[in-house]
Amino acid sequence: QVQLVESGGGLVRAGDSLTLSCAYSIQTFNMGWIRQAPGKEREFVAAISRSGGTTLHADSVKDRFTISRDNDKKTLYLQMNSLKPEDTAVYYCAADRRVGIITKKAEYDYWGQGTQVTVSS
Repeated sequence: QVQLVESGGGLVRAGDSLTLSCAYSIQTFNMGWIRQAPGKEREFVAAISRSGGTTLHADSVKDRFTISRDNDKKTLYLQMNSLKPEDTAVYYCAADRRVGIITKKAEYDYWGQGTQVTVSS
């Protein structure tokens, strides 16, 4: 019954790169990556349209992170470069069942279990 499964998190050094993956078994929806650091609310990271033709990235990760998807493989990706300690958080893969334009939001209908990304100085 698990429909979204993240993988790829880990402990890295500042400046390193990491790629997160999310295998999904649900329909092809608009999707996103949301992160949550201890004591903070969930924060929008990136979003992508159903086809992958449109993407949005938070200002805090713009030019460093890239969201992408492969619908044939039913997999969502988040390529993270030049990681900073402030990127440390649990990263969640999420999907939105509703049809519409993607936005910089942190509210979604379906969520994965999350994968921990820790960036040391």
